[in-house]
Amino acid sequence: MIVFDIIGLVAFAISGVLISIYKKLDIFGVFFISTLTALGGGVLRDTIANKAPFSFTNYYPITVVFMTIIIALYFKSHIKDIDRKFLFVLFDSIGLCAFSITGALVGVEVGYNLFGVISLAISTAVGGGLIRDMLLNKVPFILKKEVYATISIMIAIFIFLFDKVGLNNNFSMMILMLIMIGIRLYSYKRDYHLPRLTL
Repeated sequence: MIVFDIIGLVAFAISGVLISIYKKLDIFGVFFISTLTALGGGVLRDTIANKAPFSFTNYYPITVVFMTIIIALYFKSHIKDIDRKFLFVLFDSIGLCAFSITGALVGVEVGYNLFGVISLAISTAVGGGLIRDMLLNKVPFILKKEVYATISIMIAIFIFLFDKVGLNNNFSMMILMLIMIGIRLYSYKRDYHLPRLTL
């Protein structure tokens, strides 16, 4: 689980840096938003699972996040010609899938049923992004964008089923993550989203 946790931390920290720069926040704002984006979901996950938040009892999560922010800020001047919106969606998708996996694994570990595993996967994957978007006065992605939470739900279902048949291993979860990242990016490029209700 640590492998996917680190992937999620790095990806969400970078997405936080990208949106903070876009919003023209100062250096404190960049660190604050990026840290909340990367750690918020894990804190929510562990609280629901009745565990002490992992980032409050171990130093590696905050260390990984701060190192990622510093490196991302150092290289930000070299990505002027890259589509930063797509770059944000890419790293946000990686974080979404990696944290959905870690959340689902915690749910399986503590013996939750399918609903509990899905709930922890979604909480871990979107918790930090919800905090980020609300602080930046944006409608959270989970409420309006493409198939965002659907990806998390699909990952949780697969992790739950994999556990039942003994297929939860690094290889199967990495393949699952890559497939779901591909689906997320494809839905973004094709502008697919769930039906929207109108009056």
